[in-house]
Amino acid sequence: MRLLTWIFNLALFVLALGFAVSNTATTELHFLPVGKDAVWSAPLVIFLLVFFAVGVVIGLLVTVPTYFRNRREISRLRKEIKLAMRAQSAPAERPADMAIPPVSLGG
Repeated sequence: MRLLTWIFNLALFVLALGFAVSNTATTELHFLPVGKDAVWSAPLVIFLLVFFAVGVVIGLLVTVPTYFRNRREISRLRKEIKLAMRAQSAPAERPADMAIPPVSLGG
């Protein structure tokens, strides 16, 4: 199985490398139409790599709150399980309403 993973990763790398080598032409990226100074020129691969990396970072940042919420929930559930296990192993106690009331002698 590991061999198949390595072969797949190698094929993906070769495909990405071939894509990068064949797209080295300079491309212009125009920002908002605020003037002619807002233009970047670079190879297309650089733009694709930068936008891909920015997308990955934004995607990871979006998942951070859910990740920490899930960790808190898992911690709470583990504590619940520990308490339930302790309650099962402890001797059974009488509920408070079934306890025998103290007897008063005299008046």
